[in-house]
Amino acid sequence: MIEPWRVGLLFSSTGHTARIEKTQLDATLLAIKEINTAGGVLNRPIVPIVYNPDSQPELYGHYAAQLMKKHGINCIFGCYISSGRQAVLPVVERLNGLLFYPTLYEGFEFSPNVIYTGASPNQNSGILCSYLMKNYGRSFYFVGSDYVYARQSNRLMKEYLRKDRGFVVGERYFALDASRRSFDDVLTDIMVTKPDVIFSTVVGHSTSFLYQAYAKHGLDPLKIPIASLTTSETEVVDMGAEVGVNHITAACYFQTVNSKNNRKFIASYRKEYGPESETNFCAEAAYFQMHLFAKALINSGTMMTEKLRSSILDTDVDAPQGKVSINRESGHADLWSRIGKINDKGQFDIVFESSLQVKADPYLIAYGSNAIDVFTTKES
Repeated sequence: MIEPWRVGLLFSSTGHTARIEKTQLDATLLAIKEINTAGGVLNRPIVPIVYNPDSQPELYGHYAAQLMKKHGINCIFGCYISSGRQAVLPVVERLNGLLFYPTLYEGFEFSPNVIYTGASPNQNSGILCSYLMKNYGRSFYFVGSDYVYARQSNRLMKEYLRKDRGFVVGERYFALDASRRSFDDVLTDIMVTKPDVIFSTVVGHSTSFLYQAYAKHGLDPLKIPIASLTTSETEVVDMGAEVGVNHITAACYFQTVNSKNNRKFIASYRKEYGPESETNFCAEAAYFQMHLFAKALINSGTMMTEKLRSSILDTDVDAPQGKVSINRESGHADLWSRIGKINDKGQFDIVFESSLQVKADPYLIAYGSNAIDVFTTKES
């Protein structure tokens, strides 16, 4: 009997972040199916063992330990919220495993036991700030979920704003499971303070509640848009395209990326999960990181952490967003950067995109350089 390559998957299918994490799980399983259908890795199939952390940070760490101790697995793919990743981090470091993390995050972290395939702040926050100040104005109102990612992302956005003489007129945080009515008061305050931009770091099912509250209060996104790093096609489906239209997101991938690899990805995803299924930047990272893992595993021939990690560094893969690679200096992915504006079909019209991969700079070592120089205008 051929011994499979066993991997662990940690994505929530219940709880307040289940909607987006389910797409990450689906994309991961799709990639595994594609790899196995093509003959597996070195003629051995990849077999996943799946745990559902229920969107609770402590369960990510608990199940990571279960995967490594009980099942003998040393490669884990998963986590959406930063607090979940931070719960897994000491487990993989102590037991010398590898976590493949497919979600944008706040940066300022490095571990030899993590491969970061989501965007770092220099790949989304900096260019978004420049775009918004150029096209809308200098005053921002921050609305976020009350956890580490939102607070740290807002701290960084304040730094970008100060650099270009922007400023913050309000800052509010909400529980991860905030209700629809929770956002009424902050929208009332926004109508009084009249910022040029609302910067949202709200995540999970509460995202649609923020946008719906905005629409209910009658604000105009052509004048005061909600700009986000976390709102994807999946959240737009939940809120309704008519609610999302003309709001803005910065991400490495949108479903509207015009490439052969992306069209293939969308077709495969919809064949597997239904013709109305939407991809998004978190699902795309979960998808390409599994293919990247398989490519590195062919070269290493082993899942021993040191050898596999060495093989992964500098490995590239033709992802739906474009060619991506893992930066040897940081263990983060060099990715594409884009800004999209939601249209009336619930898709993102890409208004800016990088002309090349943007090198991951999780510690913002190059902070102060003009990020907009590497971008090409798609639409004025």
